[in-house]
Amino acid sequence: MAIWNPWHGCHKISPGCMNCYVYRRDESIGKDASIVTKTGDFDLPIKKNRQGEYKLKSDAGVVFTCMTSDFFLDVADEWRERCWDMIRDRKDLDFHIITKRIDRFSECIPSDWEEGWDNVTICSTCEDQERADIRLPIFLSLPIKHREIISEPMLTDLNIEKYLETGLIEHVTCGGESGQNARPCDFSWIMNVRAQCIRQKTPFFFKQTGAVFIKDGKTYHIERKYQMSQARKSGCSYTPR
Repeated sequence: MAIWNPWHGCHKISPGCMNCYVYRRDESIGKDASIVTKTGDFDLPIKKNRQGEYKLKSDAGVVFTCMTSDFFLDVADEWRERCWDMIRDRKDLDFHIITKRIDRFSECIPSDWEEGWDNVTICSTCEDQERADIRLPIFLSLPIKHREIISEPMLTDLNIEKYLETGLIEHVTCGGESGQNARPCDFSWIMNVRAQCIRQKTPFFFKQTGAVFIKDGKTYHIERKYQMSQARKSGCSYTPR
């Protein structure tokens, strides 16, 4: 796994952005996360060492792209084409792009995108039912070869089975919210989405409990260092046989 952040900073657009970890982290060092700037890693996919080899090796696995911003952020329109060029050049890498701006997708893709690229997975977020019903119909209508749904932070129960029934969603990830002001995540929501995924034979990953976790009507406050391990111990993740 690798992380490529060609730019840093973002603008909040929906409920899931309220307690954004990027804003929290930047604020702790006196930085304004609403100011969007290119990073020193802008050209990471094509950077080479002294031997002329790519620093980002072919066996890097998944390259999570733009994790401290949004790849389809309008402020970054002038930089994105160059990023597509690098993604095109590195067909040996698997780029995963997570976005809350799937509605901007069509105006942000390169001219040779056609039906999508094999080495790009687009992940649309939906933190609540309203966002799911707005974003996922758009998501499913687009020319994308690899699609995933991410609900993190998960703020409500979700009914997404009609979207899974299309067979176009390759993976679903759910997780609670971290941070001091985290909103609660209910285990029943996790299990409901898991059940939908099992019925549709869609891989499911329970990533983290979040800081405020409700199970069987009881509320638990979970330290950050245990949120992922507790989710893992639950055994809720699902891979079809």
